[in-house]
Amino acid sequence: MEAELSGAEKRAANKCAACLELGHLNQFSVQTVHGMSLDARVSDCATCKETKCGHDVVEGDHCNKSTGNSSFAHSVINMVGMLIGLGQLSTPYALENGGWSSAFLLVGAGIACAYTSHLLGKCLQEDASSKSYQDIGEQAFGRRGRIIASTFIYLEIFFALISYTVSLSDNLSVVFSGTRIEFPWLRLSTAQLLTVIAVLVALPSLWLRDLSSISFLSFGGIFMSLLIFSTLGSLAIFGELKENKSIPVLQLSRIPGISGLYIFSYAGHIVFPNLCKAMKDPSKFTKVSITSFSLVTALYTALAFMGAKLFGPSVRSQITLSMPPHLVATKIALWATVLTPMTKYALEFAPFAIQLEHSLPASMTARFKMVVRGSVGSVLLLLILVLALSLPYFEYVVGLTGSLVSSVICLILPCVFYLKICWPRVGAPARVINVVLIVIGGIFGVAGTISSSRSLLDILRRSRSH
Repeated sequence: MEAELSGAEKRAANKCAACLELGHLNQFSVQTVHGMSLDARVSDCATCKETKCGHDVVEGDHCNKSTGNSSFAHSVINMVGMLIGLGQLSTPYALENGGWSSAFLLVGAGIACAYTSHLLGKCLQEDASSKSYQDIGEQAFGRRGRIIASTFIYLEIFFALISYTVSLSDNLSVVFSGTRIEFPWLRLSTAQLLTVIAVLVALPSLWLRDLSSISFLSFGGIFMSLLIFSTLGSLAIFGELKENKSIPVLQLSRIPGISGLYIFSYAGHIVFPNLCKAMKDPSKFTKVSITSFSLVTALYTALAFMGAKLFGPSVRSQITLSMPPHLVATKIALWATVLTPMTKYALEFAPFAIQLEHSLPASMTARFKMVVRGSVGSVLLLLILVLALSLPYFEYVVGLTGSLVSSVICLILPCVFYLKICWPRVGAPARVINVVLIVIGGIFGVAGTISSSRSLLDILRRSRSH
């Protein structure tokens, strides 16, 4: 009996930790690596009252009796915003390098990720107490499952922030082209110095606890995507670039490298369970997934073909770097691409920061906790800055992130969790489909990781030899 009570208390404590892991005390935004926010309000929870833990928790996050208020349309907008991010910038480059037939891989990845999103919703139906990606991992494999899920989530956030910083550096050099900054005691280029300045400007945001004042900037991903798409369309129809460059049919040797770029474009699964629980009618989550992934896949495919046809082999790893710099729309897109990473640091660091603060001794004062939180965040951000300046190769960093981390979060783990949780009720065809997806995700993950790592090491060797 004592063991049962201990287990129940442990379960309740885990729920409270999960609450703080993705929340603020008054209002918060659940953030994915790529962009959108899910607003929630604090309410009382029966679990917390019973255990007298003293923690406020998030309505719609882990309270069994709470209900969400997001409509179908609102949920679709949220999911689209989650999916659209850095990945869209590299789709033309990936298509040009992989050949036009690699578009089948892009579409196939979208279909597979939509299906695994559906699987996460099915897992949530099996246990009303599961409200997050980590909860599903714990539901499937206990504490080990939670640790595995949390590890990959934080890895994705860390790698994505490195990618954002590389993107920041690349686009800053175009925005301030012609500008020259030098410090005799620093062996840094102008682009690197601009990046250092931009990161230092963003650094104080890591000390903020209330991020509501900047959370609206999460919507920038959708705005930037529509802006880039409309700019490319206008260039193709009315602009200076009316060339119809030929795209190779297939370049098989480059498929492993670009597979990570495609998978990264659909990364957003870490917050899909929270989105599902925020819905008025969670039974429509599958329809939300299908609608959202259809829209995003269509956008990515059209953007990829337009960019590849307009610029051909000269297309850059970020389409904004290939667009004519003198156009007003290009300048807006470049500035949006520059400002987005600067707002992401605090928003993406928030889940880790909240968990860190929660793990500190209760005897610590609020001010001292803020100092610890801000100091750790500052050190991590400076580490990210150093890594980004050392690895200024966007396509390889993003490709490595997609292959090493996103393939696990988006493809492998949802299938594994689903089979473990729902095995008795999973039919033979569904079992085969899930096993095939696990194998495919593993193959592309390993092959893409090896390819991106080799390319990154090769270019680092060449850069050091010059």
